[in-house]
Amino acid sequence: MPSTDKVNQVLDDWHNAAEDADFGRYFNHFASDSAIFMGTDATERWTVAEFRPWAKPYFDRGKAWNFTPVERHVSFSDNGRTAWFDESLDTPNLGPARGSGVLIYQKGEWKIAHYNLSIPIPNTIADTVVAQVEKALQEQSSNNSN
Repeated sequence: MPSTDKVNQVLDDWHNAAEDADFGRYFNHFASDSAIFMGTDATERWTVAEFRPWAKPYFDRGKAWNFTPVERHVSFSDNGRTAWFDESLDTPNLGPARGSGVLIYQKGEWKIAHYNLSIPIPNTIADTVVAQVEKALQEQSSNNSN
């Protein structure tokens, strides 16, 4: 049951389904409607039931997004029924990105239970980015109170 190759096949096909805009294939890789997808924005935490309608217009245009794994690490629980991973991604719109998540083995298949997409920030520019985030949050808060 614990097979890095099988987990890699699921994740690779999931990424390919997004690139191919295959909505059904993409969402079939999730464990359930209550599985979690976390995007790069702090507001982007969705159950699959919430993520599906948000993502649909991207799939409808013929190409959702393109995440190409560059490196991936997979680990398994002692009983072999849970896998967790982290992956470095090459993306045309976000630049270097990182995905991490958890898969569960259910009914003979690996399914994604949680996925977190992030943009790694080099430590050398972290102070600048933190200041930009704080400014954006203050502006957002100011706009919401008007």
